[in-house]
Amino acid sequence: MEKNQLQTSIAGMQSHWISRTVAAVAATGLTLFLAIGPVAAQDPGPKPTVVLVHGGFADASAWHGVIKHLKDDGFPVIAPGNPLRGLQADSAYLASVLDTLTGPVILVGASEGGIIIANAAAMTHNAQNVKALVFVAAFIPDVGERAADLTPLPGSLIGPATLQVRPCPAASCPAGVELYIDSAVFRTVMAGDLSRDETDVLAAAQRGTSPSLSTEKSQFAAWHTVPSFAIVATEDNAIGTANLRVMAERAHARTVEVEASHFLMISEPEAVVSVIESAAGRSR
Repeated sequence: MEKNQLQTSIAGMQSHWISRTVAAVAATGLTLFLAIGPVAAQDPGPKPTVVLVHGGFADASAWHGVIKHLKDDGFPVIAPGNPLRGLQADSAYLASVLDTLTGPVILVGASEGGIIIANAAAMTHNAQNVKALVFVAAFIPDVGERAADLTPLPGSLIGPATLQVRPCPAASCPAGVELYIDSAVFRTVMAGDLSRDETDVLAAAQRGTSPSLSTEKSQFAAWHTVPSFAIVATEDNAIGTANLRVMAERAHARTVEVEASHFLMISEPEAVVSVIESAAGRSR
């Protein structure tokens, strides 16, 4: 048989076999996948920028371990300093940062940072770029709620007995005062799973927080429209574990519980990164 005739015969046999196989599988109601040739892998596109927002009594250095892991995994990351001057002021500041970013964004908020991302995600001109919200032992407010409204269940140890009030010039502090966690109880309230040496440093370096951050009402609740994820710290004495669970459930957030303190971004950075990367659609 001539070479061309042989190739034509083989092609005809393959076509006949494929047609019979497809017909037979279709009759069973199953789906057939034919490996006719190499299939190109789909490009997931650029990794989103992860924006990390700290809460009260902390600064951006609390994200150190989280940033390192995310950078090692190829994610662009920024951790702007949260002013801690009040809900509206802080949200407007974060929205201005988001306005400068292009491409997809994952917003991550810890503690009061949760209230800030829930508002700023709706305030930024680039709201369409915010692809997910991640709440890390964080407040998750609805419209019209204050942080002070979100701890009705026992578990939060933050209050008059654990806070220090310091005067602050009105030009820097609209409320005229700042709040600090008493260094004598800082470890118990914020970070019981870290060493005494570590928490002594954190207590000394804590940022003063305006009381208006807890008393101003949330104007937005972006979790209603943006896919949301929550990490519940099972040993949280700042917001209280029970309160974290209630807020995460109400927000229909995909929730992970981690045996950790309120400062779990410091004590369990890999667990936090795992959730962030899940939110980005890229599991570790």
